[in-house]
Amino acid sequence: MFSKLKLITGNANRPLAEEVARFAGIPLGDIDLFKFSNDESFVKINDNVRGADVFVIQPTCYPVNDSLMDLLIIIDALKRASAQRINCVIPYYGYARSDKKDQPRVPITAKLVADLITTAGADRVITVDLHADQIQGFFTIPVDHLFSTPIFTRYFKSNLENEDIVVVSPDSGGAARARTLAKRLNCSLAIGDKRRSGNNDQTELLNIIGDVAGKTAILFDDIIDTGGSLIKVAKALETQGASKIYAACVHGVLSGSACKNIENSPIEKLFITNTIPLTGDKKLSTKIVQLSIAEMLAIAIKKIHIEESISILFR
Repeated sequence: MFSKLKLITGNANRPLAEEVARFAGIPLGDIDLFKFSNDESFVKINDNVRGADVFVIQPTCYPVNDSLMDLLIIIDALKRASAQRINCVIPYYGYARSDKKDQPRVPITAKLVADLITTAGADRVITVDLHADQIQGFFTIPVDHLFSTPIFTRYFKSNLENEDIVVVSPDSGGAARARTLAKRLNCSLAIGDKRRSGNNDQTELLNIIGDVAGKTAILFDDIIDTGGSLIKVAKALETQGASKIYAACVHGVLSGSACKNIENSPIEKLFITNTIPLTGDKKLSTKIVQLSIAEMLAIAIKKIHIEESISILFR
């Protein structure tokens, strides 16, 4: 049944790919991927993929442009090697926050990336917690949009079962996401009312809408980058009497001094998934807990291969 199923990974998140392969019971394919001295990338697929249903596991995380270019070259190599179907498993979709033209003379880079992946020869994309739902519509090929909420739900139900929880969205834009987790945990919802005054973490928090006093607050968002915005909300929760403050973010970009900022913040623990690998000093943080999406991806890959519904993953 799975004889034509092949798994391949680039260099962006090999630990996740290896874990997915273990859950799926399918070995990773043999691939050479390196850079020449002139900084050009080279790919060679060493396994026979003719007529195969190939799944390429490659988030477009840091270094974003290298990860994206490697993905495009892998797709092209598979296409020229006569793979029957090329499925791109992109747990973290880089450039996702550039999803609209909100200023004069700026690009919609998320759409450009979708066009590049499609033009390169991809037949399907599997991704996790897109920053904006409309990115699915940027593709002219099928997109399976998976969510990590069930993974966070299982963890918090097992570890915070006797606590009075409130799920907090850092802003109104993420309210629907936070509401989904709150519904699964059967708890209340609060929303941070903030105004953005510049780029990245230059924001001014105005208020927390909802009752958080004496409760265990779970800040829930899709991406943590510098952590500035999230920490400002955490400080407001502390001011308004939250007894404990946790943060749960799907994609741990953690750029710049994010880890140091988290360590010095009121946030007791930061829960992230392994869509992006933890590297360097990030591994040493005492506050970061990483939850795995590998089993979810393995199930999705096998069900897509045999043309079965993946709706079980949303329960």
